[in-house]
Amino acid sequence: MSSDTAGVANRGLITASIMLATVMNSLDTTIANVALPHMAGSVSASADQITWVLTSYIVAAAIMTPMTGWLAGRFGRKKVFMISILGFTFASALCGAAQSLGQIVGFRLLQGLFGAALIPLSQAVLMDINPPEQQGPAMAMWGMAAILGPIVGPALGGWLTDDFSWRWVFYINLPLGALAFAGVFAFIHDHKHEEKVPFDFMGFMLLSVAIGSFQLFLDRGDDRAWFESREIWIEASLAGLALGLFAFHTVTAERPFLPRAMLRDTNFITATAFGFFIGILLFSTLALLPPMMETLMGYPVVTTGLVTAPRGVGSLISMFLVGQLIRRVDARLIILTGLIITAGALYGMTRFSLQMDSALFIWTGLFQGVGIGLIFVPLTTLAFATLSPGLRADGAGVFTLVRNLGSSAGISIMQALHTSNTQILQSGMVEHLRQDNPLARAPWLAAPFSLTNPTGVALLNGEVDRQASMIAYIDDFRLMLFVALALAPVLLLMRRPPRSGNHEPILAD
Repeated sequence: MSSDTAGVANRGLITASIMLATVMNSLDTTIANVALPHMAGSVSASADQITWVLTSYIVAAAIMTPMTGWLAGRFGRKKVFMISILGFTFASALCGAAQSLGQIVGFRLLQGLFGAALIPLSQAVLMDINPPEQQGPAMAMWGMAAILGPIVGPALGGWLTDDFSWRWVFYINLPLGALAFAGVFAFIHDHKHEEKVPFDFMGFMLLSVAIGSFQLFLDRGDDRAWFESREIWIEASLAGLALGLFAFHTVTAERPFLPRAMLRDTNFITATAFGFFIGILLFSTLALLPPMMETLMGYPVVTTGLVTAPRGVGSLISMFLVGQLIRRVDARLIILTGLIITAGALYGMTRFSLQMDSALFIWTGLFQGVGIGLIFVPLTTLAFATLSPGLRADGAGVFTLVRNLGSSAGISIMQALHTSNTQILQSGMVEHLRQDNPLARAPWLAAPFSLTNPTGVALLNGEVDRQASMIAYIDDFRLMLFVALALAPVLLLMRRPPRSGNHEPILAD
């Protein structure tokens, strides 16, 4: 692509093709969530096992994202873009055809590996084909495509699962991928390869092993009784060893995977760590709510999709607000406002009960979407405010990797806590269901529940399981509330971005 953006032909068609790829990628962040209970039933997976469908994709994408710049420089943006779209689409078809949990997780890993480059390449191409004065509106349009997935994903996933099957939440990518591939092939004309920068494969492999082992440790720990299992010891030891070797390699290598100068930037390190916990708050909620609605509340999958959609609407609203505020208001104050709104939404989620209606789901989701949306762009601005321009490409990959790692770790941790807490609470409740307990007799224990009739005992046991599960969900939301509140003082460690010059936020995603 020529650097002379004024003469770019087919700019509109290139933009449309890029937007299709962006929508396809962003859809996959939410569309599968509402179908998780149906997937679990289809492949005989437990509630904590089926979350591997989410975490495998996130981890694979996180690991591969930092390689995007090197791959584009080595092989050219157009070629990498086309292979990414083709691979992502083919992996989507494999996910839809999967017959076991292992197959779904494996194909989701493949999907994440190919999909990692779609977002950074979409942004890079848009910046290339638009002159400086048009780059702001172009990125705003791209942002709307990126947020379209979280808005329509839950409702679309619910409709596809209910009217067809859960497999169609993956098959929907096939026409989108075909159109995006054809558009990139026909309309993007690559320039000569960029400078071939050496890539630290040793650092990349050590970090990949550390992340992969750590995620396996989290995903399988609850099933294997944690450190009572030799497998968990091996995964934990491998993660620790690989991380230690990676740290040593970073200090001693001539050109490490993580540039040492980047690690000395307080704003970047603080904002990146902050982003890890924001990933926990966002994606853990998205993973917990659909199974709760469908399993405990009895919502049809379509209703689940519609009830969770306002979260994306809230994010869209706040994105527009941030665009107006970011140049006038201290970014730290915007983030603090977003944290307060997010904490308020999480507090509302600790008020959930089995007797509530859908209104509480809707308004807590809407406000959490607003809060998270107020955090993302200002946080990215702060992360890169004091970072050298030469380090921004590496920084964007690391920033995204850490946030995605927070997302995958958060999903695994919260699901494991829910599973173990449900068992503990269920055992505690059953202890009080005895004949000598006055509260376990009429009129307090009314029909159809009973301590003597087999049918009544079965119904009572099911109700105890529901109550224990709901309390365990509430405990997860309460923990996330504490995390949100604990993040507020961290803002004091970040410096305000300078006002002079051109400081467009870098949209790392």
